Amino acid sequence: MLIRRAIKEDCPRLLELVNELAIYEKAPDEVTVTLEHFEASGFGNDPVWWAFVAEENGIVLGFALYYIRYSTWKGQAMYLEDILVTESARGKGIGKLLMEELIREAADKKFNRIIWQVLEWNEPAINFYKKFNANFDPEWVNCSIEVN
Repeated sequence: MLIRRAIKEDCPRLLELVNELAIYEKAPDEVTVTLEHFEASGFGNDPVWWAFVAEENGIVLGFALYYIRYSTWKGQAMYLEDILVTESARGKGIGKLLMEELIREAADKKFNRIIWQVLEWNEPAINFYKKFNANFDPEWVNCSIEVN
């Protein structure tokens, strides 16, 4: 299993995995990003996201995508947007390898923490995060505004 930084050529496969995640999270119609926008956002002049992929025999089986979040109280943090291992490859330790790579990256870049969200019903993910001694915060409520 090779864990490496994502490259632009990985983007079509990453979007396939994003769609797989959306189906798992019962929101298959919510993925509206285009390949062009996805590629430009990660590999254009001013990238806003970075990712690691797990590859075996030339096939990307999983990925972890993050961006930098800023806290006026704490400074820069890694925000883990998505971590996913394709269903057929789960249980092989790929998620662990990806998470360990994220932890190394966060330490190397001097981020103060890694933060993310998990759906409250996603017990497999919650149990996975518990293995890394994750803190679960019931105090904050998610908010968003649709602009378009």
